[in-house]
Amino acid sequence: MGILAYNVNVVSPNFVLPKRSLFISEFPLPQIRFNPSSRRSIKLQVAFRMTQNPAVQKKISVLNQHNEKLAGVLHDTGSMEIVVLCHGFRSSKDFNTMVNLAVALEKEGISVFRFDFPGNGESEGSFQYGNYCREADDLHSVVEYFKGANRKVTAVLGHSKGGDVVLLYASKYHDVHTVINLSGRYNLEKGIAERLGKDFLEIIKKESFIDVKNRAGNVDYRVTEESLMDRLNTNMHDACLQIDKGCRVLTVHGSADEIIPVEDALEFDEIIPNHKLHIIEGANHCYTSHQAELMPVILPFIKEEFVSPHYQGIDSSY
Repeated sequence: MGILAYNVNVVSPNFVLPKRSLFISEFPLPQIRFNPSSRRSIKLQVAFRMTQNPAVQKKISVLNQHNEKLAGVLHDTGSMEIVVLCHGFRSSKDFNTMVNLAVALEKEGISVFRFDFPGNGESEGSFQYGNYCREADDLHSVVEYFKGANRKVTAVLGHSKGGDVVLLYASKYHDVHTVINLSGRYNLEKGIAERLGKDFLEIIKKESFIDVKNRAGNVDYRVTEESLMDRLNTNMHDACLQIDKGCRVLTVHGSADEIIPVEDALEFDEIIPNHKLHIIEGANHCYTSHQAELMPVILPFIKEEFVSPHYQGIDSSY
């Protein structure tokens, strides 16, 4: 089967794509018909859908700045555009929310890459308690990898700690203009005592580390003084003020989040320049019973990127 590239103006009920190379695909083209009302437009019967030809899933390793291999899975639909998904604390690319989002996006014809941060899942490196800014650099390695492969990362999405990572990324690198923060924490000084105990500062200053144990009494992970200070010194407020006005940010949060209170989402809404907030009523931190409610919120926001000035190569930062 040959490779076919084409340039179109796509007209759908929800959005319009600029005239540019949209897909380089080995899949058959979706059914199309000419719209007589416009000489330049064609209408896709199902925009971004290739349901008869599922995405090809490929295992890919990306080398980060510390020479560690980051293990990932690319859901490749043939589109040049890629959405990158970032997991949360002590999680992985195989977390059900990451997988469900990837599968839903691929059904829309959008390529997706989900990967493990160092010391998590199948990636190399050792797990560190803090590492927020370093993980933003890991994400940059992923974006650069696909840029080198002539693909474009059009959106980054992170859950929980990953939500903070994608916001930190946007504050530092300014090259991805659609960012989705799923249940991120605004004040990183909060939430520590629940994991480490109220006297965590005294203990870590005395012992230089704290071992966090699981229910069986075994050590789950170690928190060093350095990694704790890394978290305490990561200021999300200051970082969010550095996000470009042209960067579109969506925060999604559950009203019944038992780990990070919904008030954190309201704080992000106050300070991020170009921000949209959506609260999912009754959802907990992992959206256990509300997975189906995520895509109707996230997908339209991602699709809006395809008609943004950045996507068309226009600088709207003035």
